[in-house]
Amino acid sequence: MNWTPEAIPDQSGRLVVVTGANSGIGYATARELAHRGAHVVLACRSHERGRDAVERLRTEVPGARTELRMLDLADLESIRGFAEGWDHDRLDLLVNNAGVAMVPFSRTVDGFESQFGINHLGTFALTGLLMPHLLAAADPRVVTVSSEGQRFARFDMANLNAERRYRAAFAYVQSKRANLYFAMELQRRADAAGLRLRSMAVAPGLTRSNVLTGGANGARGRAYGILTTLLLRIAFRPTPDGAKTSLYASTVPDLPGGSYVAPDGPFQLRGEPALRDRERAIQDSATAHRLWVLSEQLTGVHYALPTEPPTRN
Repeated sequence: MNWTPEAIPDQSGRLVVVTGANSGIGYATARELAHRGAHVVLACRSHERGRDAVERLRTEVPGARTELRMLDLADLESIRGFAEGWDHDRLDLLVNNAGVAMVPFSRTVDGFESQFGINHLGTFALTGLLMPHLLAAADPRVVTVSSEGQRFARFDMANLNAERRYRAAFAYVQSKRANLYFAMELQRRADAAGLRLRSMAVAPGLTRSNVLTGGANGARGRAYGILTTLLLRIAFRPTPDGAKTSLYASTVPDLPGGSYVAPDGPFQLRGEPALRDRERAIQDSATAHRLWVLSEQLTGVHYALPTEPPTRN
């Protein structure tokens, strides 16, 4: 049976953060959660685009409980400021949606290659700094948006930060593999600590959004913009379809922690949300552990969770 957002149970009383919620999958996710009664915080880098998104959401969902807060995952100071400014008594759901895709080489404020720095390190730091608020909730969840492209990553621990060379597509799928490693390792550590926290990862499939045309990709020129926009219209599915896996992982009541939700069609490009358990990264706890330790060193963010020695694969 096809799963639709109509199956989402009542979300009233739930406090939610969706990063990158001003457009694309992030906005669709925020809108559906607000429509079901959740109090949704749109965490956005641009105040203008974030304000427009909040106004649009309130028009589409009258009575929606939503607010805008500034967050730039390319800047550890901004991430710390967001976490320090959290003034609610808890956080029930964090949807790590924001990211960049196949952008020209650049470095973040803190000197990290931008795709690794934003997609993984920014997500890692934000989740860690919000952990006390998540653990104050009765049934906390963290949903991290990876990509079907992570299956093709050649994960090179010695070149995660473009130490030797940079190729945009390879750096992108590597950062998305890091998202999956992070989500699974977070669940292992939560389990070891006896916590009720559930960490999931999702892949949206081919989805129309501005991730390939906006931001740094907007400077690639007119020809790139025209061709990419045409490709998105022809080969990619509507944004609400791409948001299904995020919404499924965020709301299905009995979904176990450590789940990876991706489209059930060929190559995970299209289809309905389904659990995938044969991904290499799900079982590779040794690499996930090494990445976690490196991420703590690079960001200075340490999770107050007990650890277990990694198993050798």
